[in-house]
Amino acid sequence: MLLSEPVERKHLHTRTITCEGFKRNDDLWDIEAHLTDTKTYAFENRERGGEIRAGEPVHGMRVRMTIDLDFTIHAMEAATEYSPYRVCGAAADGMKRLVGLRIGPGWMRKVKQRIGGTSGCTHLLELLPVLATTAYQTLHFALEERENRKPSRPRPAIIDTCHALASDGPVVQRQWPAFYTGGEDESGG
Repeated sequence: MLLSEPVERKHLHTRTITCEGFKRNDDLWDIEAHLTDTKTYAFENRERGGEIRAGEPVHGMRVRMTIDLDFTIHAMEAATEYSPYRVCGAAADGMKRLVGLRIGPGWMRKVKQRIGGTSGCTHLLELLPVLATTAYQTLHFALEERENRKPSRPRPAIIDTCHALASDGPVVQRQWPAFYTGGEDESGG
């Protein structure tokens, strides 16, 4: 279903975030994100030569997070390609302080303790939840394979995290029948 027809309006800003996940040859995983902000109009900016032109990136940031199958961060690399202020790029190096953290419950609280406030960059921080989601999507099948090799499988943590994965719904009934909590015939057949 598409969104409804909007009222008449003027386009001012675009934020584009691209995330990609890669399996490395050393059994680690690289998760990369690229953020770009652009405006549809030019505006004054003395630190970048007097003006940022329409369509020219206001922000351009890249992050590469290297993790293992347990979601522990082994390496973190960030780069600021575009920013409105010269000093912004210095915050990228602080991302290395996330090495050793494990993505999971309480992760963003720990991230903000290490690189929050004036020791970090708002835009780089905004990429981290998206990187975490991309990491899960990237590692999903490898995690499933690992769990299926175990003699007894624990209940997948993803169950009951969204509408589609409700423990009493058809997806769980089909994917993880041992953990299905609904009635006899939820599959529609």
